[in-house]
Amino acid sequence: MRPAATKILSVLDGQLWKQMMVSGAKALELKKHDVDALNVFPVPDGDTGTNMFLTIQSAAKDAEKNNSQSIGEVASAASMGSLMGARGNSGVILSQLLRGIAKGLEGLNTANALQIAQALQAGVDTAYKAVMKPVEGTILTVSKETARAALTIAKNGGTILETLQEAQKQGFKSLAKTPEMLPVLKQAGVVDAGGQGFLVILGGWIGVLTGETLILDTPNEIDSSKISDAGATEAKPEFLQIENLDYPYCTEFLVKGTDLRVEQIKHDLSDRGDCLLVVGTPEVVKIHVHVKNPGKILDYAIQWGTLHQVQIHNMLEQNENMAHAMKENTENVEESIKETNDEDHPLKEFGVVAVAMGEGIAEVFMSLGVDEVVFGGQTMNPSTEDLSEAVRKVPAKQVFILPNNGNIIMAARQVKDVVQEQQVHVISSKSIPQGISALLSFNGEGDAETNLKNMERGLKSVRSGEVTYAVRDSQYGELTISDGDILGLVEDVIVTTGKSINEVAKATLDKMEWKTHDLVTIFYGEETKLEDVERLQDWLREENSNIEVEIHPGRQPLYYYIFGVE
Repeated sequence: MRPAATKILSVLDGQLWKQMMVSGAKALELKKHDVDALNVFPVPDGDTGTNMFLTIQSAAKDAEKNNSQSIGEVASAASMGSLMGARGNSGVILSQLLRGIAKGLEGLNTANALQIAQALQAGVDTAYKAVMKPVEGTILTVSKETARAALTIAKNGGTILETLQEAQKQGFKSLAKTPEMLPVLKQAGVVDAGGQGFLVILGGWIGVLTGETLILDTPNEIDSSKISDAGATEAKPEFLQIENLDYPYCTEFLVKGTDLRVEQIKHDLSDRGDCLLVVGTPEVVKIHVHVKNPGKILDYAIQWGTLHQVQIHNMLEQNENMAHAMKENTENVEESIKETNDEDHPLKEFGVVAVAMGEGIAEVFMSLGVDEVVFGGQTMNPSTEDLSEAVRKVPAKQVFILPNNGNIIMAARQVKDVVQEQQVHVISSKSIPQGISALLSFNGEGDAETNLKNMERGLKSVRSGEVTYAVRDSQYGELTISDGDILGLVEDVIVTTGKSINEVAKATLDKMEWKTHDLVTIFYGEETKLEDVERLQDWLREENSNIEVEIHPGRQPLYYYIFGVE
């Protein structure tokens, strides 16, 4: 049903802001694959559109739960949702934009055009501060130009709709210039994916005001007969109660297997519940759906492979406790820590959480003393909430997080804003070998500052390499890459391509100058043949028998080999 917006709104209230959050999420859900296609890096990765969608979806869900008429309160709820659901660097930046917007709207029941524009600017300021080294030609630039245009229009007397429309128009002009700011975009012939995603969300917001966007899964449709001069709509607090009675169980899990068909799974589950999300690869698929009977969904999914990280939540029970959820959660965690700190289970000073992209790699981390392992990495970046939950499970006063992926570091740093009862330290490990090297530099008897310095120093002592495959045709530097080519990477830079996994592996190790080092560590993936691993090991011994070689079954998806050289 198309919402009617026949009046020119002078202000927005909380219910309209809620509509805008949901509409933005729906718009990006429809376009996320188009945004993903703009990624210039052809390796299997946590794609921008998908990460931004999961982030804005989390924001919309928390906004839906808030029935306040205050735009400040609803914006705050959306901000918290985006913080907890942020995935990948693009998702974290989006969450920071929403966080700044919430700050700009704080304390307001309604907001006029100028206040909305000022909130957008506050969002940009917050996002820039959150990024250690802001890069122009990205979502940061596009959002900055969008906010600047919004302020200009609003100060000149523009309506809310005019302000957002002109802001989006300027945003698209800025987006078109991003290839001139980033050579890698120009070479690939694309605009910045994050900037595109942001403008898609903004288009969803505008659609609520124009009635041009189809709004689905919202608690309140905008009814022109209920829009007052102040732009407020009537709240329907009973809506969430009804929805959750229809589909009370939020069911989320991973399926691991071979030849997993994402679109087929999505089609098969499309009529079995609502809020369906199916993302992943032929090896690993994440499924999220609201259903009446979780058992039927699990019975279906197990036909495709093995089930992992199964989580089932009764949303009706969650909604009944919604008003006090955050307070109760904090009290429960503090009580849990207090109960753990007794003579039988003393609370230790330090704990460690690590992100791992394979079960074998996870086992290595656990054997080295890691308390909690979060499954994730490429294509499935864990959210800030996932990492926060892992930290809270660790019975320690201070917890170190090893993200082990450059696209997870920003989400990990946000854990500090979520977990207040423990001190959180984030190590900037960008790969599995870096994470292991940092962990080997950890001393449980030392102090936090010394450990931070030693772990950061430790991760710099190892070079990291990977062998994977191309997921799209691409031009990367002087390399012409075709979909399906085998790729060799050193420190996240593609250095060689080919058709043979082991030949690319050898070339990658040569680029890492392995012969000049003392130790080569190899994690082989779940699709790597054992005979290939043995041949690679024989080659290493023949080339230089003096160098120590360690080989582990990492069982990681997508990546045939992960190398560490030190």
